[in-house]
Amino acid sequence: MTSLSLMALPLGLFSILLGMGEPKPLQPSGLNPAALQIEWQSPWIAELARDPVVEAIVADYVAGLQRQGWSVPDQGVWIQVGQSAIAEHRGDVLMPAASLTKLATTLAALKTWPLDHHFETRVGMRGTLQADGVLDGDLVIQGSGDPLFVWEEGIVLANRLQELGIQRVTGEILVSGSFTMNFGEEPTDSLADLQQVMSASTWTWEARQAYANLPPGTPQPSLEIVGTARWVPAAELETSDVEWVVQHQSLPLVALLKAMNIYSNNVMAEMVASLAGGPGPVMTKATAAAELPPGELSLVNGSGLGVDNQMSARAAVAMTVAIQRELSGQGFSVADVLPVSGEDMGTLIDRRIPATAAVKTGSLAEVSALAGMVPTAEKGPVWFAIINKGWDIPDLRVQQDQLLQAIQAHWGAAEAPADLRTKVVMQTGPFRYGDPSRNQVAEEVASE
Repeated sequence: MTSLSLMALPLGLFSILLGMGEPKPLQPSGLNPAALQIEWQSPWIAELARDPVVEAIVADYVAGLQRQGWSVPDQGVWIQVGQSAIAEHRGDVLMPAASLTKLATTLAALKTWPLDHHFETRVGMRGTLQADGVLDGDLVIQGSGDPLFVWEEGIVLANRLQELGIQRVTGEILVSGSFTMNFGEEPTDSLADLQQVMSASTWTWEARQAYANLPPGTPQPSLEIVGTARWVPAAELETSDVEWVVQHQSLPLVALLKAMNIYSNNVMAEMVASLAGGPGPVMTKATAAAELPPGELSLVNGSGLGVDNQMSARAAVAMTVAIQRELSGQGFSVADVLPVSGEDMGTLIDRRIPATAAVKTGSLAEVSALAGMVPTAEKGPVWFAIINKGWDIPDLRVQQDQLLQAIQAHWGAAEAPADLRTKVVMQTGPFRYGDPSRNQVAEEVASE
């Protein structure tokens, strides 16, 4: 750590790191070895391994919040190395966790589908395709919950339809199933975007910006739709004579989760949680996978919107560790589903979190939270969660970053080990938006 970054730390943390102050015993509630073993026998927390310096860093962090007028009981911290708890402050207390809720959604998704799972959107024709490319009838879209169907996906899909000979549709676009475009919170917004994307002549500025992300030479579609786009019940299509022509696949699940967490996208999280069964099943799956103690996770949705989504700092760490456990056996890591400091922007813009740390942020009007993994030279990956309640969110974020900086300075700065480095890099290779190979001809799919 540079002298400049040391000077940015609060005086108490600065003194502890330089040995200028006498480390004070941490006095939070709960951190009692016997109590932990009696109350919770989960195998992921096998022992208590105190570190007086880290305890003092956490104690000074909490004292600093108190000096600023924040309620000490409303702050939760949990620091863990391997299966050992190192320090905590009210780590087993339920607190509003904001978008740390997406850790539960991520974990539930990993227990529901394989990493290479694709959500499919079928495209078909209801009517007759003439030799001149005119479809006398309707274009049919049947969704199955792709949470990342954005402009790029629609542009390339429209190009594929034109490659198959559809140039003009005299009827409408009929949409059924679970379909959302560009994270539209209103169904009418998704319908409007779907119709606009079919022809470059109707593109918005946002669509043109998305087109610029596609490989040079990508055609601009000119598929004319005479009618409008509207929702129809699935039963209507079941009784119709629909010829399916394209099977569009979403990005693989691992990339969907990465995108969801980089930007903490609430619409995506709600869609993933709904597809996984809803808040109740998400909570059940996450609790079982992370072997959580009773009463430390309570969810009302999958995104974290609202103070009724609550968890303990200990539970946030347990779920992050469980995510790593699920991914490591398949050649991936938490860095492949969470934003990584120094690599991914999104919610980490303007943060000073140690480089290559994989973390999840969370924010509400009076809640700031952070959880994940920070690498150290001496202890390797350090798992942590910080949940703060207070109205000065920017300042709370700065202090969270300083706490992680202090812990890393104590155990030595390091980059994440190779098995915890990012393999899922968005907008590259198989993780690129608008990849034409994910628009498969329906007949070819059926023959496989």
